[in-house]
Amino acid sequence: MPGPCGGGRSGAAPLPDREDAGARVFATTSTEEKARLAREAGADEVILYTEQDFAAEVRRLTGERGVQVVYDGVGQATFDKSLDSLARRGMMVLFGQSSGPVPPIDAAILNTKGSLYLTRPSLFYYMATREELTSRAADVLGWIRAGRLKLRIGLELPLRDAAEAHRALEGRKTTGKVLLLP
Repeated sequence: MPGPCGGGRSGAAPLPDREDAGARVFATTSTEEKARLAREAGADEVILYTEQDFAAEVRRLTGERGVQVVYDGVGQATFDKSLDSLARRGMMVLFGQSSGPVPPIDAAILNTKGSLYLTRPSLFYYMATREELTSRAADVLGWIRAGRLKLRIGLELPLRDAAEAHRALEGRKTTGKVLLLP
């Protein structure tokens, strides 16, 4: 399951149960430092999308089959290649747009590329009720407590430096979580 966010804010934490599910994790990232973090987090394959055609590399590594799921937090810069990485009837989860929003697409492309699925989830729809929020929070906190999900804090700044944190995020200079402290 490739995702062009291998070592950044979201990609350095591959799925907690990936081994149990039999998943092979492909991380795509923009820098060597983020590639190192993705490997440390357990990615099976790491591809620098700034240096390689990651769709071609995913195809090569999967015997031309592609992958079942792509989690793409980058957006505009990686969208087309992410679709090209998918296997027939694969699903793309577009959860971010750090490189900019994806322009409108012709839905027929999903058919042409193999009857693909595309979703653009938003956290708010997955925790719309108090019960959903507490259930999801309990899952995540349970994974952390059990050591199945490791959090990496990449930057801590005083709240008064929030503008600096935003610049780091916008410039894609962050790895791990960014904390603003009182």
